[in-house]
Amino acid sequence: MLSRVADAVLWLGRYVERAESVARFVDVNLYLELDRPDAAAAAWEPIIATTGDSALFRARHAAASRDAVLQFLVFDRTYASSVVSCLGAARENARSIREVISLEMWEAVNRAYLDVRSADEAAVLAAPHDFLAAVKQASHQFMGATHLTMTHNEAWHFARLGRLLERADKTSRIVDVKCFQLAPTVEGGAVPEHEIEWLALLRSNSAFEMYRKRHRRVTPRDVVDFLLFDAEFPRSIRSCLREAESSLAAVCRAQGRRADARLMPVERLTSLRAGWERTQVDDVLRRGLHETLDTLQTRLNAVGDALYQTFVAIAPS
Repeated sequence: MLSRVADAVLWLGRYVERAESVARFVDVNLYLELDRPDAAAAAWEPIIATTGDSALFRARHAAASRDAVLQFLVFDRTYASSVVSCLGAARENARSIREVISLEMWEAVNRAYLDVRSADEAAVLAAPHDFLAAVKQASHQFMGATHLTMTHNEAWHFARLGRLLERADKTSRIVDVKCFQLAPTVEGGAVPEHEIEWLALLRSNSAFEMYRKRHRRVTPRDVVDFLLFDAEFPRSIRSCLREAESSLAAVCRAQGRRADARLMPVERLTSLRAGWERTQVDDVLRRGLHETLDTLQTRLNAVGDALYQTFVAIAPS
C-alpha cells in the first residue's frame, strides 16, 4: 500500500474519532452545568485542559465561559482540533483516497462536514444539544459504514489503528483532568456532591450503562478501573490498546513483515499493551494517576511517531 494512502486513512480514522470526542466532552459538560448550576462558572476550564491547548485558548479568549469554549472547540476553523476543523481534515483525507474507501464512507464524512460547516453558530450556541448529538451520530454512522462497507484489508486496519489510538488518548485525558479536579475523592468514597461529576465522567465515555451492569455503586476507584482497565468495554484504554495491537499485527502480515519486536511500532505498542495489562488500579492510585496517564500519552505519541517513520516516511536513498 502506498505510504500516502496509509497516512491518509489512518488520519481519517483519527480525525473522525477526535471530532466525536470533542462533541461528547462538551455535551456532557452542558448536562453537568444543568445538574450543578453552582459549579457552572468553573465547569469549562477543565474541558480546555483536556485538549492540551489551554495556552492557545487563552490567547484568543479572556475567560473560559460557556460560549467561548463552545466557539473554540466546535466552530474555530483556525484551531486544528475543533469539530469543524477535524471533520474538514477528515473529509480532505477521504477525498484524497476515494479509490480506497467506499462510497458510503465518503458520503458519511462529507455530509458530516457540510452539516457542521453550514450550521448557524448563534443558534447552536443557544441550544447546542441536538447539534452535538448529530456530530456523535455522524461519527457512529461513519464507523458503521467503515466496518460494513470497506474490505477489512490493510487500509481498513490503518483506519482502525488511528481511531483506537485517538480514543485511548482522549479517554486518558478526560480521566486525568476529571480526577485532578476531584483528587481528594479518588482513593476514598465519592463525596455526595461529586457523584454527579463521576457520573458525567462515565457518560463522557458512553460508559454509564455498561458500568452499572458491572458495579452496583458509583465509586471513584471503580470508575477509574473501568475506564482504564476493563477488558470488555470497547472504550477502555486496555481494550483500545489490545485491538490496536491486533490491527497493527494485521498490517504487518499484509506487508509480509513479521510482527515482532524488530519492527519499531510493534515493539512500542506491544510493550505498552503488555505493561498496561499487568497494571492494577490500586498500583496506579498509589504511584499517581496523573503521572501514569501522562506517561501513557507520551508513549501513545511515540507509537504514532513510529507508525509514521515505519510506514509513511520516505527512506533516504
